[in-house]
Amino acid sequence: MLTLNPTNDSELGLQLTHAHRLWRAVISQTVAPLGLTPPRWTLLVVLRHLGEGATQKQLAEALSIELPSLTRTLCQLEDQGLIERQVREDDRRVREVRFTGEGRRVLSALDARANEARAQLLDGIPPEDRNHLRRMLERIETNACHCLKNG
Repeated sequence: MLTLNPTNDSELGLQLTHAHRLWRAVISQTVAPLGLTPPRWTLLVVLRHLGEGATQKQLAEALSIELPSLTRTLCQLEDQGLIERQVREDDRRVREVRFTGEGRRVLSALDARANEARAQLLDGIPPEDRNHLRRMLERIETNACHCLKNG
């Protein structure tokens, strides 16, 4: 475990990064039996969030990755039979992504396993503390977006 000074603001970023890596590692370990790597399960969750019919460009932007990386993961998910890509009729250059029936089934299993992992990760943290953490993270995100906008 990374030992940091909890009162040192200069180490907050390191602590956030470390906690995020551990969180993802636990979720990844939990969903690995479903044949899902971190890029694959993340893409499935983001597709659900954006909604079926999201374009490849929208997915790449939401995931903050380049289209070639996205395309590789989409091909893997297609090979697994979890998603399908369809050319948009009104613009043949645009490809929309949709879940297959098997993709919806795997997404449901992913949710169940991820919920179990989240319960373990959040064990002993009261709901009011979780809500406070959400508000703090939202504020950090807002501040970061403001900083990026104003260069």
